[in-house]
Amino acid sequence: MNEDALRDEIVRFGALLYARGLAHGSAGNLSVRLDDGSILVTPTNSSLGFLAPERISKVDAGGRHLGGDPPSKEAFFHLAVYEERPAARAVVHLHSTNAVAVSCLCHADTSNVLPPLTAYHVMRVGKLPLVPYFRPGDRQLAEAVRGFARSHKAMLLANHGPIVAGKTLAEAVHAYEELEETAKLFFLIGERRAAPLTCEAIEDLERHFPS
Repeated sequence: MNEDALRDEIVRFGALLYARGLAHGSAGNLSVRLDDGSILVTPTNSSLGFLAPERISKVDAGGRHLGGDPPSKEAFFHLAVYEERPAARAVVHLHSTNAVAVSCLCHADTSNVLPPLTAYHVMRVGKLPLVPYFRPGDRQLAEAVRGFARSHKAMLLANHGPIVAGKTLAEAVHAYEELEETAKLFFLIGERRAAPLTCEAIEDLERHFPS
């Protein structure tokens, strides 16, 4: 897919996520990686529901602004994910309600903060670690994200929201939607007894549907 087509795709998925209530105000950002290592990323203070292809920001692999509007102030952690996940070509970061609510809870085990309630969560999201809190824009967040990205395609920023990587923007968006739906199920079930997938069932899924 050429650069113009990818710009159009970012606009299309941004509008979809906004219409579905997964993005609000000017929160959240999307990016795709080009063949030369540069990335297209949504501009700072932009609403995902009202993007324009020509205004999508372009930055090089070192974060230098190459064109379009100024990039999201969170572009640096998108770059960190790409550096650690060579197969990733897209990153989705939103502040959707249920996932952010999970990020605000106290967790006894921060290595995986959502239970494996469905096969689709296991296949599309996998283990979801909680990244320690850093204020928005703090460059230390990039190093924290980098450490988790090496072995996880999705992670949850404490008191902030998820980051999800995929081989395409469509794959990353679908995985993000699955994560949000699992978070919703988590709260709907609440204190009721649940039956998450067993370790054997998860291992079977991982054999048949490797990341």
